[in-house]
Amino acid sequence: MTRKDIPAGLRLNELAGWNQTAADWNRFLDASPEGCFVAEIDGQVRGTTTTISFENRFAWVSMVLVDSEYRGRGVGTRLLERAIAYLDDRKVPTIKLDATPQGLPIYQKLGFVAEYEIARWILRRSSGETAETILSPRTRSSESLTQESWESICKADRELFGADRSLLLQSLQRETPDLTTTIWCAGTLDGYAFARRGYFADHFGPAIARDAGTTFKLLEGFLTRSRRETLIADCPRSNREASDLLKSGGFVYSRPLTRMYRGSNDHAGQPELICAIAGPEFG
Repeated sequence: MTRKDIPAGLRLNELAGWNQTAADWNRFLDASPEGCFVAEIDGQVRGTTTTISFENRFAWVSMVLVDSEYRGRGVGTRLLERAIAYLDDRKVPTIKLDATPQGLPIYQKLGFVAEYEIARWILRRSSGETAETILSPRTRSSESLTQESWESICKADRELFGADRSLLLQSLQRETPDLTTTIWCAGTLDGYAFARRGYFADHFGPAIARDAGTTFKLLEGFLTRSRRETLIADCPRSNREASDLLKSGGFVYSRPLTRMYRGSNDHAGQPELICAIAGPEFG
């Protein structure tokens, strides 16, 4: 895949009802210019897949998209196999992805096993709604990301995510600094959340919190700063506090995802502290 293929990728993700933008496709190509692939049939892009490697500890495979007219011909499987071969050639020990129920059997056949379950939550609100009308009022203690706090966030995120993804976080911060929230207590970082503006919705995450109170403040910051009518959050099912807060904030359960891995999974991070992932395309 090259940047000239981005319009074709956008066409496929819009046909599928996915939320990616040109900025997201550029993020894939910035991170892995040789690890993103398209399937061409009669000179037209009919399928895509992308990869991102994090410190060569593990890599993510995503954006397995196939034109609806060409499904059932093995195009998606071929693309997935090409992405796996690319990462195997680079001796990446662990490959991860977030699978839909439809994709789960295919990934299992290729050696992927389940790690944990994720739930997608969606909020649809009127244009005039704010955090005050959705969540019960509480004392706010969130603040926008500052340059001085960046090193602390990247250090904490490497431990919690399992690898350095500072380039991805920098990209999110650069594009939507107004949607970033950090929570500090006596100079200690208790939580942080990034977000991005998608094709039809703002996407909350990655978001990390030490406790339910911090989760609330991160979600409140996102709801206050976003002006979109549709919002998305992908929350690990094991984080019941985050799920309950999303539900109390008006989010409605949409669909399941299964985080899967192939290989050793030696750098699993601390998923118990994840309120919302960056999205199935980024992990």
